[in-house]
Amino acid sequence: MTELRTSLLVIGGGPGGYVCASRAARLGVDTMLVELDRLGGTCLNVGCIPSKALIHAADLFATAQAQAGDGVCGISVSAPVLDFNATRAWMDGVTANLRGGVASLLKRSGVKTLQGRARFLDGKTVEIAADTGDTVVRADNIVIATGSRPADLPGLPTGGNILDSTAALALEDVPERLAVIGAGYIGLELGTAFAKLGARVTLIEAADGILPQYDDKLTRPVRRRLSDLGLDLKTGTRVTGWDDATGTLSLTDAEGDSTLAVDKVLVTVGRAPNTFGLGLEELQLRMDGPFIQVDDRCQSSMRGVFAIGDVTPGPMLAHRAMAQAEIVADIVAGHAAAWDKTAIPAVCFTDPEIATVGLSPPEAEAQGAVETREFSFRANGRALTLDDTEGFVRIVARASDHVVLGIQATGPGVSELVAGFTQAIEAGLRAEDIAATIHPHPTLSEAVQEAALGLASMPNHG
Repeated sequence: MTELRTSLLVIGGGPGGYVCASRAARLGVDTMLVELDRLGGTCLNVGCIPSKALIHAADLFATAQAQAGDGVCGISVSAPVLDFNATRAWMDGVTANLRGGVASLLKRSGVKTLQGRARFLDGKTVEIAADTGDTVVRADNIVIATGSRPADLPGLPTGGNILDSTAALALEDVPERLAVIGAGYIGLELGTAFAKLGARVTLIEAADGILPQYDDKLTRPVRRRLSDLGLDLKTGTRVTGWDDATGTLSLTDAEGDSTLAVDKVLVTVGRAPNTFGLGLEELQLRMDGPFIQVDDRCQSSMRGVFAIGDVTPGPMLAHRAMAQAEIVADIVAGHAAAWDKTAIPAVCFTDPEIATVGLSPPEAEAQGAVETREFSFRANGRALTLDDTEGFVRIVARASDHVVLGIQATGPGVSELVAGFTQAIEAGLRAEDIAATIHPHPTLSEAVQEAALGLASMPNHG
């Protein structure tokens, strides 16, 4: 058995892990990274990146179909043809290119990479099992960055025609009939994409609405678009069984029991942290349910053992993991650092997109008096030129001084606006600061200024 020593061992090569490892190495720390599968983790290989690529391809196909119908903006084309194998090849090319970039980054940074399954022997020692043999690594500091996996639905294990999000993104053909269980962001993103690619999609949600983390006004445009695309939305409905022989789901709702015949079932009921098999029982770390409890330095209850990303409590977002990664790398390199972020942005890549940061109106109201203003994209010149005016921007500000507490938006391209929303909150800006900042015309960003003007004085176009 090979034995190695290092100052820092990072377990997991996803966004949090590779950012932590490369940054620490560039800061002069002797660093190793171990990854079980492929560099880039879930996000790059079977999550964020391929799903957004699929969404983009689906949007292109849906536009082409509209152009082949009544035409779009005076443009008509012949009926489009979908070559899904070519689409998959393009998606795979995108992920391969980025994966190669991660490998190159780690190599340039001086990170030594290992492939295999890591398991703690104690707080300073990790055994790595690989096809080529086992390796024991002794490290002064260890970072757990093993991410998360799709959660299972009790009584409906994945396999065969029952898919999780990873299997759905690996499909070789667009299913004719697809049931999506769970109307959260993953279910809606993938369900909408497959509907645009030609599948007959049924969304099944046990709760009474979609996207429970967002208020009804933000989700209303998404529901309208689901209807326009022909998706069948069944809320207040539970899945009680699956007959694989007949391809039939058993359902129950307030009106009684029913069945649904489909070709594939996509289960999107959340994600669970990847901590099983790590040997955490050897460390007896403090846990928060299934998550590893950490302090504001991302340190666990054991000195020298850190955890970042989806294995820690908080939103399961790649950009949160990367922010935590920077903190840990700086600490291991001997610099002072701690988590001091005011807000973490979130984006749902539905149609239309939803982007939020900071406090929602009810959350802000629980802390005191607030004022809110909205500006609709129907009065935005750029949205009109894009032929997509669904949605709005909303600013939530403290009533006493108009300090911005939260910004929410739904509409075309709002994912590209949310970084500015976050910067406004992190900088402690007031609505008057945003209102007094010149926003270029014609852009979607003008809706942000108009909403701020509604708080500071009066909107120019409202």
